[in-house]
Amino acid sequence: MNLQSGLETDHFYSKKVGDLHFKGIRICKGSTAVHEAAALMAKEKISCLFVGESEKDIKGFVTDLTLRDKVLAKNLSPAISLDEVMDKEIFSIQKEAFLYEALLLMFQFKIRYLLVKDGEDFVGWISRTKILTDQYQGPFIFIQSVKQAVDIEELAQKWRVIPQMVHQLIERGVKAEIINQIITAVSDAIALSVIESTVKELGEPPAKFVFFVLGSEGRGEQTLKTDQDNAIIYEDKANEHREEVRAYFLKFAERISASLDSIGIVFCKGGFMAKNPKWTHSLSHWKRNYESWIQASTPETMMKYATFFDCRAIYGDFSLLEDLKAFMDVQLQNPTERFFMNLGINALQYEPPLTFFRQNIKTFKIEGEAHFNIKKTMAPIVDLARAFALKYRIFETNTGKRIEILHKRGIFSDKESKELLHAYYYLMSLRLEKQALQIIEKGQMPVNYVSVSQLTKVQMVTLVEIFKVIKEFQLKIKLEFTKNIF
Repeated sequence: MNLQSGLETDHFYSKKVGDLHFKGIRICKGSTAVHEAAALMAKEKISCLFVGESEKDIKGFVTDLTLRDKVLAKNLSPAISLDEVMDKEIFSIQKEAFLYEALLLMFQFKIRYLLVKDGEDFVGWISRTKILTDQYQGPFIFIQSVKQAVDIEELAQKWRVIPQMVHQLIERGVKAEIINQIITAVSDAIALSVIESTVKELGEPPAKFVFFVLGSEGRGEQTLKTDQDNAIIYEDKANEHREEVRAYFLKFAERISASLDSIGIVFCKGGFMAKNPKWTHSLSHWKRNYESWIQASTPETMMKYATFFDCRAIYGDFSLLEDLKAFMDVQLQNPTERFFMNLGINALQYEPPLTFFRQNIKTFKIEGEAHFNIKKTMAPIVDLARAFALKYRIFETNTGKRIEILHKRGIFSDKESKELLHAYYYLMSLRLEKQALQIIEKGQMPVNYVSVSQLTKVQMVTLVEIFKVIKEFQLKIKLEFTKNIF
């Protein structure tokens, strides 16, 4: 697949939703008959009609597909009201948001339309088709093609295209955080396709559930060296149904993990996957897990399970994970002192690879060549952002967004937030670049090691300065979390 032409207009990544000519909102009351609504849509040549009393009180919407799937396909009377068939899940985005954010939101929640807001007011709506046709972009068209893949083999083929796409994006100066989001969107689309096909194979689940992701995918920070980090929460059922429900979801999880592995999103060596019986459980069981991790915290617990505080739902009943996060919020209001101390200790596990005099990079040899581990170098930033976010009960999972929120709350100064963001995304860009080249030029599996001989003098100097910044922030962690500067 040639993505070159799709990457010619990189200015797309700086365009805002408000730069697009979005459509005005057309409102119908919920009591309006379906045939009247259809006539209005035909007359005004619109594919989406919103339902409510006013633009400030929108209850839902109907589309061409709604009329086809919920009315015609079911042979319902065209005289029934919109209230009976409308979609009630309303998604919106601020006009100051970026267009790429609108697309990623649509892909994440499998929606075709977004209401546009200016502050608290709805000012129009945009469609996925409008963005894609008006602003042709290779990566986003590619995500759409992933969603349309028909089998595991085709999904595997799509996954193999990602390194070339990432390399081209890096060459054209697209920001690392955007590339992370694109890789994550493709990974999510693949997982959703696998989950949906598995549901068809096994039949409807015997209970509500949510499939959620952890670690780098949970943070929306995936690179080209990625594995499975996922889990399942299912609703609590009466005793007589517990075994039946558990048996279904364990089988379900096993099939999903096997399919993802065959596509190229490989098994997690640490076993943090839904296929592991430890990580497929009822909501009440998950609450006990988090209560134990927070109230009976140890340094080992944080090292092992910190990744579970970077969780994000991608399929199923999202309210189950929201319920769990609300429970977590309560626990964090009265944690044991050692919980945050252990979070701090966890953020100090990996030291930036600086030599004693802080002028050069500490390295280790692989086949006689000097390397440093860039993933471990980035880990302190991920860990410290998580530690501060949890301390101030911020439940955003993305590292960059955590830092931005902490800055807005006054916890990080302007200088601190800028230094952290620059450091993190400089390292991320370098990591993505080296991984892509390793796959494309050498035909090797990507790793998280960077050969020092491949770095320019400018890169070397920049890295040393970044490592100093990380070291300074680790001192901040020591002071605030462990009450120790030594």
